[in-house]
Amino acid sequence: MSNTDLRNPDYYINREISLLAFHHRVLAQAEDDNLPLLERLRFVCIASCNLDEFFEVRVAGLKEQASYGSVQTGLDNIQPHDALRQISHKAHKIVEDQYRMLNKVLLPTLEQEGIHFLRRHQWNEDQSKWIHQFFEEELLPVLSPIGLDPAHPFPRILNKSLNFVISLKGKDAFGRESGMAIVQAPRALPRIIALPKSGDKNRQDFAFLSSIIHNHIDDLFPGMKVTGYHQFRLTRNSDLFVDEEEIVDLKRALEGELPARRYGDGVRLEVADNCPTKIADFLLKQFNLVQDDLYQVNGPVNLNRLMALPDLVDRPDLIFPGFMPGLPGNLTPNSNMFEAIRNGDILLHHPFESFTPVVDLLTQAAKDPDVIAIKQTLYRTGPDSVLVDALVEAARRGKEVTVVVELRARFDEEANIGLATRLQEAGAHVVYGVVGFKTHAKMLMIVRRERKKLRRYVHLGTGNYHARTARTYTDYGLLTCNPDMGEDVHKMFFQLTSLGRGTKLKKLLQSPFSLHSGMLERIAREAEHARNAKPARIIAKMNALVEPKIIQALYQASQDGVEINLIIRGICCLRPGIEGISENIHVRSIVGRFLEHTRVFYFLNNEQPEIFCSSADWMNRNMFRRVETCFPIDNKKLQAQIAADLELYLSDNTQTWLLDNAGHYTRQHPINNDAPICTQAALLEQLAEKV
Repeated sequence: MSNTDLRNPDYYINREISLLAFHHRVLAQAEDDNLPLLERLRFVCIASCNLDEFFEVRVAGLKEQASYGSVQTGLDNIQPHDALRQISHKAHKIVEDQYRMLNKVLLPTLEQEGIHFLRRHQWNEDQSKWIHQFFEEELLPVLSPIGLDPAHPFPRILNKSLNFVISLKGKDAFGRESGMAIVQAPRALPRIIALPKSGDKNRQDFAFLSSIIHNHIDDLFPGMKVTGYHQFRLTRNSDLFVDEEEIVDLKRALEGELPARRYGDGVRLEVADNCPTKIADFLLKQFNLVQDDLYQVNGPVNLNRLMALPDLVDRPDLIFPGFMPGLPGNLTPNSNMFEAIRNGDILLHHPFESFTPVVDLLTQAAKDPDVIAIKQTLYRTGPDSVLVDALVEAARRGKEVTVVVELRARFDEEANIGLATRLQEAGAHVVYGVVGFKTHAKMLMIVRRERKKLRRYVHLGTGNYHARTARTYTDYGLLTCNPDMGEDVHKMFFQLTSLGRGTKLKKLLQSPFSLHSGMLERIAREAEHARNAKPARIIAKMNALVEPKIIQALYQASQDGVEINLIIRGICCLRPGIEGISENIHVRSIVGRFLEHTRVFYFLNNEQPEIFCSSADWMNRNMFRRVETCFPIDNKKLQAQIAADLELYLSDNTQTWLLDNAGHYTRQHPINNDAPICTQAALLEQLAEKV
């Protein structure tokens, strides 16, 4: 064992800085001219949405710590004030790159494809008439300009809403002369407006909502002179706080907190780059922000609303080609799911393979007279979920339906409250997990009577029960009727719905009890194998690596000679390649068409591999503050399939970014005569249906 202090802050990357680096990798996809044009625009929008949430949650949390005078630091020993300064510098650079990419590359290229965003001076006479009518009929009735004076203080600004600060001269009908007004754009209005088509069928023109309002701003202030018109957008702290030691009813407490999310403390102000310093300073003062919180942008402040464009133009040549998710060889579209699972474990790799078998299993269970009970966890499901429909039907047919709904799934709280209410009204038993621990596990258990005995059918997954994200996120799902797995899932549901001490599980590792120790034990075992000159290797794929004891265990294993390959999409606080510490650790991030979401842990174990899939990342919250599952893949054929997938990810040379020991990511490209390898494209070719 090494005597090196593995807690040395120099061995760790700041969590927030690492997350910003991921946002930069997403934005870099927009620069890839091998991708379809509208998909490149979509990546700009995704990066913008990611940055919004980063400010709403991560920056907001650091600001709270700084305001309380906290000197608490993470693994890297960076204090909140210093972290905020570094974040501001890097975030400003990302925003600058976003708008440079939009204005210098994407919009001109869109014009070459006949898709034009017209400024006011570019509207022709017919367009100007149509826009005037649109303003009169669709905008004017819902706009409410607010003049600022002692009777009209600065209004409450909704989180991430589009607003305009107007400078005025003159007096109104009551003789008031405030000089300033605020106009808030209703959120229901689209931010990009498709203009009527002209004679050129290959051309489509659009106008920004902000341009239309600007063009008619005088109509909102009759008799006065508008001297300035500047858009702005405020990002607020959107983390919900519920005192879990004091609450009696979690659902009611969250319902009370949700409206406050829209009006949390300000954390970022975005303004147009032509906004005068005097106006920007005035706005900063209104929201108790400082200069580092100001982001002046060359374009629309609500950049993520451009996400609507691909749906507004009929240009299939400018988006990713469609595909039909495949089915494993032991399934057909009309499979009896119970029979298929009895014939052997089934592994699903989304989105390359269909999510439909999971839906089929539940819908068949809802109608099957031999099914007695259904239990499921729901974290995120999306609106109009067919899975929720099946649970409702099962409950109405008199089956025992128990659903663990996680009300605190961030930004899905309101939707989950609604689906909980719907399930309760259908007669299902709905519980909200364990106070103090988010239920993040993805579990479905169906109890069926067969030949006078009960058999449990189980689905365990790395992702949510959400049909839409199953088309865009990479995840694994396991369907099994293994008795030990079924018993473990049964015990976990008992923990979530009942009271009593936890019992030991036979197959599953579980947070907050055995997952952390189970991973540490297996990392240590690989290290011991290496010290004894036995084959030792770890491949771990996840979304984030933060937890300090696991990082330290990986450092120790590296020093002992274990080959460690980490495939980490987002945050990585570990520094690879440090001499004498992490020379045997290699870290890569894959960013592509699909969001990499699988959590897979491979341990060579002296040529007796153990492979686990999990709902959990290697983060503190997943290990200690959530209920998570980590399930083994015991079937040798399925083990080989996952191992082959991991090797494919490690060979990728088109969508891979390698992390160095300075914390920098470098995108990989084929070198010399190497053939390009794109993992996601290869998996589509292997697993999806041929269209």
